[in-house]
Amino acid sequence: MNNYLLEFLNFNFTKNRKTANSKNNFAENSRNQPKLFCIAHDLPPLKTPIANRANKILSEIQKTWQIHVLTDTRGSFLSEKSNIYHVKSWYPQALITWLGKLRLEKILTLLVWPDPEIFWFLPALFKGYQLIKQQKPDAIFVIMMPYSAGLLGVALKFLTGLPLVVSLDDSLSCTDMHPYAVSWLHHHLDRWLENFYVRQANAVVYVSQFNLELVKSRQPEAQRSKFHLIRCGADPLDFATPINSKNDNFSFDIVYIGGMNGWYEFYHRPQEKTLPKKLYKAWLKWGYYQRAKIDHRSSSPVFVGEAIKEVISQNSAWKNKIKLSVYGNSFPEFVIDRVLQNQNITDVVNVSGALPHFQAIQLARQADLLLITLPNRPDGTPGGRISCKTYEYLMTDRPILAAAPYGENWNYLQDKPGVWLVEPTDVKAIKEVIIHIATAKFSGSPLQFDRSYLHKELSYQNLVQDYLKIFDAVCSTSTFNYPL
Repeated sequence: MNNYLLEFLNFNFTKNRKTANSKNNFAENSRNQPKLFCIAHDLPPLKTPIANRANKILSEIQKTWQIHVLTDTRGSFLSEKSNIYHVKSWYPQALITWLGKLRLEKILTLLVWPDPEIFWFLPALFKGYQLIKQQKPDAIFVIMMPYSAGLLGVALKFLTGLPLVVSLDDSLSCTDMHPYAVSWLHHHLDRWLENFYVRQANAVVYVSQFNLELVKSRQPEAQRSKFHLIRCGADPLDFATPINSKNDNFSFDIVYIGGMNGWYEFYHRPQEKTLPKKLYKAWLKWGYYQRAKIDHRSSSPVFVGEAIKEVISQNSAWKNKIKLSVYGNSFPEFVIDRVLQNQNITDVVNVSGALPHFQAIQLARQADLLLITLPNRPDGTPGGRISCKTYEYLMTDRPILAAAPYGENWNYLQDKPGVWLVEPTDVKAIKEVIIHIATAKFSGSPLQFDRSYLHKELSYQNLVQDYLKIFDAVCSTSTFNYPL
């Protein structure tokens, strides 16, 4: 009995010593790691693409850098290695609500610039400056959007002298995302702000080659070396879990992951567009500066829904077998229901709300056809937007229907296997793609495509190496003094 006791005590002593050594080694490694002060307004548990991207990037960076993250997301998390500091915005909710009730939204859009998150600037500046004095990081890293987060990064660089790296998701110059400015003055303010970020930062990262070149062309030669292209990506771990692929020939599921913003284009029937409503809409748009003509109708399930209805009308045996499922909707349910009823596509389109990112990925991996649909550009000019879901779709072996205008997304997908590119409102072309892929599925030979050669290129583990090179470069060429 005494021998068992001695063995038990010896085992626990050894275990505790190993645990203590592990903690000491972690602490020692942390002391030796460079430090990065990160500004990430959006983090999980938010389910937005920007929050997911920030999560993936920072989770990889923290493997070699010690990170301190400032955020406005309550209850945010990354891992036990991360130091996250939540700062609440000074957003004047009562005043904004009162002005909204008075139908003075237009005044708000004119006064609140560059975005409503500007009210986070002051409290975040105070907290950020305090943290930098305490933690003494080697560089500042800003993940945008919101765009006002960049102002915070510039201010902290001015106060501390630390090198600054700014990473934009959607460029201020991207006319797909920002076809209008609320005034001619705001248009030029937006251009000035993006140029300001380029000149104040030590390095600027874009996710779109088109937008990068557009902004770079406006800069003096001395600023052009600051530009870097690091696309969004995908996490291979999200695709490592085995899935049970459906082998039945009884259904054909088209899946779209993400939000759509063209719902209100179909909300009112023609007879409901009364004169007062038209005048109010004209008042809201009065004074706007148009940068590009964008057709938001195609950022909806309407045209794909019409194509499905035509497919079924030509193939009566497929009735009730083909469905479009939209996951990630953020619009009110009554809006969705009315649009689907107005367009007579309720029987072929299902719309669900936001769901965890990992779950969305698993749904995409089981789809018969994956859909990308973006706002159209009727004038045919190229755009700079590229959808984040593009990269995650390419990590699967599923066929992809990309209803996208000419531009960055079209160019990137053009040579990828298993991708059909069509104009966003071309119902006939969409119908032909669905018929081709559905025929293969219902005949027992569903189409699948090997894109494994892309996986390394698309993985965040690989993409973050480019960020680390930038951090090393700006830290090695910058000199600064910490505030006393």
